[in-house]
Amino acid sequence: MADDKPTIHIDDDWKRQAQEEKRRLAEEEQRRKAAAAAPVGAVAGPQLPGMPPAAERGPAAPPAVDEPRSADFQSIVQTLYTQALVYMGGVAMRGGEGIFNLDMARYYIDLLGVLEQKTAGNLTDEEKQMLDAVLYQARMTFINLATREAELP
Repeated sequence: MADDKPTIHIDDDWKRQAQEEKRRLAEEEQRRKAAAAAPVGAVAGPQLPGMPPAAERGPAAPPAVDEPRSADFQSIVQTLYTQALVYMGGVAMRGGEGIFNLDMARYYIDLLGVLEQKTAGNLTDEEKQMLDAVLYQARMTFINLATREAELP
């Protein structure tokens, strides 16, 4: 009598495909939520040489205590650019709202400009390209935000 019940055979390939589809859809949903949660005026920033795209990097994690940070030109540029983004409301502090202070944003963009002037002729092509891209992105974002701010009643 036990042989009268139909047996169900589930193809392992089908299960793997279904799991992969479920994972892909969950990742797309996370990306959509992250994009919707980004503050107005937030920018992803330029793709810096030697770094994977922001979508692949995931959330920034602080280095381990035993792991020293590299002190290089790219780190200086990234630090100044990040500060400019913070004051343009593009980066919110943990658990808080973004800061909007165009005077401070201009200060950090001006610091990047000073860095550009003082290092002229001393950068590799890659470093110059990175600094140019960051300065362009920061300045364009600043102009857009300042224009929008001036148009408010």
